[in-house]
Amino acid sequence: ENAVDFARKSVTVSWSWDNETVTFSITDDGPGFPAEIIDRIGEPYMSTRQGTEAGGGLGLGLFIAKTLLERSGATIDFRNSSGLGEGAVVQVVWPRGVFLNQDQASATMFDNA
Repeated sequence: ENAVDFARKSVTVSWSWDNETVTFSITDDGPGFPAEIIDRIGEPYMSTRQGTEAGGGLGLGLFIAKTLLERSGATIDFRNSSGLGEGAVVQVVWPRGVFLNQDQASATMFDNA
């Protein structure tokens, strides 16, 4: 939703895999993440949007999504594209074994739930 809200014209979703990892990336062509918050993205109550009465949020959605992804064994990276103002990139990477070994997938995804 954020990529669509902040994109100028396009959002690209891509995925790839190799022997070790499965990678899912979302890239937009919007203004990118503000430098002052990029290291705090995914923290609870972290939002640059206006309050809920103005259509903004509380800053919990991304925190919850990030927490669930990490519990599934993923690592999440938030960064800007190579040039200033050339868009944001969110990359989620899982160990490939999480998808290949059902016992490991079950233990990894739900052991801390």
